[in-house]
Amino acid sequence: MMQAHEVMISQVYKVKRTDTIRSVIKQFIEKRISGLPVVNERNEIVGYVSDGDIMRYIGKHNDRIIDSFYWVTVINGDDVDFEKRLRELLDLNVMSIASKRVIKVSWDEEIETIASILGKKQIKKLPVERDGVLVGIISRGDVIRHSFKTIV
Repeated sequence: MMQAHEVMISQVYKVKRTDTIRSVIKQFIEKRISGLPVVNERNEIVGYVSDGDIMRYIGKHNDRIIDSFYWVTVINGDDVDFEKRLRELLDLNVMSIASKRVIKVSWDEEIETIASILGKKQIKKLPVERDGVLVGIISRGDVIRHSFKTIV
């Protein structure tokens, strides 16, 4: 059975936990991506920031939203306008909106398990780690390309 390290992309775009959202958005735009692992100084995965996290922040909120993954800043609809939220967001630390409960897989995880996680959790990408360190990333497209390349 094929394993994560055979499918993953090893040149991973990432941000440091000390970076601002400005650097995240810059990578989203320049690299045409929608999510980034957040790492500490030892390249350990400490979070994941996605375009969904950005949308939750800049969208209109009438109440504080708290769920198991996100703390969204209190914004009372008419009190703060959209452009001001955009400007405020740029200078925030990435960890203020990143998910801290990162779903990740080991470099030797089987592709069948990875496909199951991506499907059941409805996520687009999975960071891959080896000995606690980020070594790659696997997307839904990577799984499909590698799973069907010998069949079609």
